[in-house]
Amino acid sequence: MDFTELKEYLDFKSQQYENPVFLENDPLRLVHIFSTKEDREIIGFLIAMISWGNRKSIISNGEKLIKLLKNNPFHFVINYNHSKKIKSFVHRTFNAQDLDFFIRSLQNIYLNHGGLESAFRTHSEHRYVKGRIINFRKLFLSVDHDKRSEKHISNPLQNSACKRLNMFLRWMVRPTKGGVDLGIWKSIPTSELFLPLDVHTGRNARMLGLLKRNQDDWKALEELMEILRQMDSNDPVKYDFALFGIGVNEKGFYSENNHIV
Repeated sequence: MDFTELKEYLDFKSQQYENPVFLENDPLRLVHIFSTKEDREIIGFLIAMISWGNRKSIISNGEKLIKLLKNNPFHFVINYNHSKKIKSFVHRTFNAQDLDFFIRSLQNIYLNHGGLESAFRTHSEHRYVKGRIINFRKLFLSVDHDKRSEKHISNPLQNSACKRLNMFLRWMVRPTKGGVDLGIWKSIPTSELFLPLDVHTGRNARMLGLLKRNQDDWKALEELMEILRQMDSNDPVKYDFALFGIGVNEKGFYSENNHIV
């Protein structure tokens, strides 16, 4: 199909899949439990950061996170006492030590830097959200931590596609009109967003001729986004729903083995 036909197809699929049915088996549904901005962005960030592997496991461990935070994420973070740190939590390679660091860093961001939205507000010389992610990562890692924890905050300067950070930003920034994303951050325009590229969106993008690069990295993400911005310069990340939802046999949002990578 030509460019116009492909755009019409992806527009249709984006609208088809961006609906509350998406949330039934997606970790984002846990964020929708909360109503306040601070609770949503804190639990959204933590759940996004553990969103790889089996969806059931992500949701199960996300529910454990909510209980650990006593169903009140913002209050827990603000009042967190490192001397009574969380001693038991694990999701794949993310453990209680990482969670302790994440909560201390979030506490620093809320007490001293105006909160998570403000932490992503600063640009650098890099275009779109790349500069915001770079500056956020620098701030997040400014709190004392073990080197091993840095792997959980991806770095576009090392050519990572930053799938989980881009997914979190999509959740926070995109309007909620489709009943999926939250649209609670107004300081970042949707036009700046990058989609959360992984093996599934990358595979489907290549199948449709949208992406030539073989690796699912930041360079591939920039290549893909350049085309998607031609289709919709104001909201290019809406096509994440289409690229997740389609496949050779239209098998759903995720791979056959029910994993997020």
